[in-house]
Amino acid sequence: MMRKAGALGVAKMVYDQARKPENQARIKDVVAKVKARRNAPRPR
Repeated sequence: MMRKAGALGVAKMVYDQARKPENQARIKDVVAKVKARRNAPRPR
């Protein structure tokens, strides 16, 4: 039960941080970089 409460607390903290506009911009940049890396042609 305490484990679930701890996990819920961490999840809420992450959710609250993700709602901030400056963090949303960072998240979008990271997602764009990952997508670009995945779609980049691989050298053979």
